[in-house]
Amino acid sequence: MRLGYVGIGLMGLPMVKRLLTRGHSVTAYDIVRERTEAARAAGAKAAPSPAGASTDVEFVLLNLPTTEAVEEAVFGAEGVASVAKGRQLVVDLSTIKVDKGRMFAQKLRAKTGCGWIDAPVSGGPPASGSGTLTVMAGGEVADIERLKPLTGDIAGRFTHMGPPGSGLVAKMINQLIVGCGHAVMAEALALAEAAGIDGARLPECLAGGYADSSLLQKLYPRMVMRDFAPQGYARQVLKDLEMVNEFAGGLKAPLPMMGEALSLYRMLVHRGHSELDSAAIFKLYEKQEGK
Repeated sequence: MRLGYVGIGLMGLPMVKRLLTRGHSVTAYDIVRERTEAARAAGAKAAPSPAGASTDVEFVLLNLPTTEAVEEAVFGAEGVASVAKGRQLVVDLSTIKVDKGRMFAQKLRAKTGCGWIDAPVSGGPPASGSGTLTVMAGGEVADIERLKPLTGDIAGRFTHMGPPGSGLVAKMINQLIVGCGHAVMAEALALAEAAGIDGARLPECLAGGYADSSLLQKLYPRMVMRDFAPQGYARQVLKDLEMVNEFAGGLKAPLPMMGEALSLYRMLVHRGHSELDSAAIFKLYEKQEGK
């Protein structure tokens, strides 16, 4: 397929490489020139703008860090909407505000006739590069059907949750669970080390029980090793939890556990750790030297 790709970051570049190995033609753009060049080096065509990445392609994939970045990439002066045509389909893999995502889908269809699928992802860069992401999607049934030939190259699990915006709601719930889970993993390690047991063996010890999870098997060992090289940024988890908090507030849905995780991530970023991996939340629990 002929694909446009906007946003070549931690998640975007591995996926671009994956799509190229699957035989697709990819025209890529990122606001950071070096990232566009990295995509070109991998075999993609380089575009000078989101509009350039959207010319003469079937699907335009977005993988961007904020709601504002998505809006600018699509509806800005050199955005996707300036060249989009009715048979094209925009697939937004970003995690953005639910109400904005729904509005963007309506606006794009009214302006260009193009469909829009919100398809936020979970799994991190390794899953993005191997095509094993978990994707929660919202969109019209006809648009989802059109996308099916591509979903197997992107996702290990692709679930259509309902009309536009539904995928973003599911992602809010995903981030609620993940954000709280990060804090629980940090507390588990802090307690294990305070008690003097070998905390590194907990994933093995608890495997198969009710406490087992992907977080315990994949994230927790990185905390044990103090490996905070970013596979996802702390600032991104904070951004997502702020969105969950706003979304839940509008629904008057109480989320006290999420509120605690949100406070912790606010503190982590305030202390200057925004560019570390989300596992760096353990820094808030580490004993200071000499104490």
